[in-house]
Amino acid sequence: MTGTPSGDGAPSGVDTTVAHSARVWNYWLGGKDNYPVDRELGDRIMDVYPQIVQGARADRGFLVRSVGCMAREEGVRQFLDIGTGLPTHGNTHEVAQEAAPDARVVYVDNDPMVLVHARALLAGTEEGATEFVDADLREPEKVLEAAGRLLDFDRPIGLTVLGTIGHIPDFAEARALIGRYVDALPSGSLLALCDLVLPEDPASAEALERWNAGAALPYRAHTPAEIASYFDGLELLDPGVVPANRWRPESGAGADVEQYCGLARKP
Repeated sequence: MTGTPSGDGAPSGVDTTVAHSARVWNYWLGGKDNYPVDRELGDRIMDVYPQIVQGARADRGFLVRSVGCMAREEGVRQFLDIGTGLPTHGNTHEVAQEAAPDARVVYVDNDPMVLVHARALLAGTEEGATEFVDADLREPEKVLEAAGRLLDFDRPIGLTVLGTIGHIPDFAEARALIGRYVDALPSGSLLALCDLVLPEDPASAEALERWNAGAALPYRAHTPAEIASYFDGLELLDPGVVPANRWRPESGAGADVEQYCGLARKP
C-alpha cells in the first residue's frame, strides 16, 4: 500500500473530517474502508431513505452483469472504468478477467483513498493488465490520454460510468462529458451507465439534502428520461434503460431500485 498514514490512521491526503462518496458507498456495500464521518452520513441518509442500500448493491450487481456481458457476449477485451470507487467484491478487472484473462482494465478516480487502495489491491492477471489513472471525470483529455497508454483505441472498449455522473450538477455538462468519452471510442465499443433516479417525495428530497449538506461532493438526481438520453445515438441492448435490479437479473429482481441503468453499443 502506498501513502503515509496521517495522525488518525488514514493515508496521507485523505480527509477524514468530511464524508466522501466512495467511502459512504463502501459503507453501504458492507465494506470496511470508511471512517466515522462516512458512517454517520450514511446512517443519516438511511434513516430517511433506507432503500439507498438496496440501490447501492443493485448498482454493483449491474456492474458485474454488464461487464460480464461485454466480455463474454460482446467479445470486449478492454475496459475503461471511470469513477472506480473503493475496491470491493466483483471489481471490473475481476469480472472481465474471469471471462477473458487477457482483458485490460484502466480505472479512473481522483479520491486519494481510492488511489491508495486501488494501487495496492487492483492487481490483474498475468495475461491481462490493470492500471489506475489519478484524474477527474471532468478531465476527459487527461483521462483519455492516460488510458491510451494501456488501451488500444482502435479496438472496442467497454466504458463504465456507475454512480458517478450525478456529481456533475449541470445536466448539460454531464451529457457533454459522456458524449466526449463516447466520441473517443471506436465502433463496437459499449457504454454501461447507471445513476440515481429519485422519486419526488419528501423522504428522497430529505435524503438528497442530507447528502449535499454533509458530503464533500454534492449529488444531483436524474429523471429516467435523463438517464436514457446518455445513450442517444447508441444501440441499447435488451432490456434497455431500467432499474438496475431489472437488468438481466440472475434470480428474482425484487422491488425496483432508484438506480437506473443501461448498456449500449456504439455503431
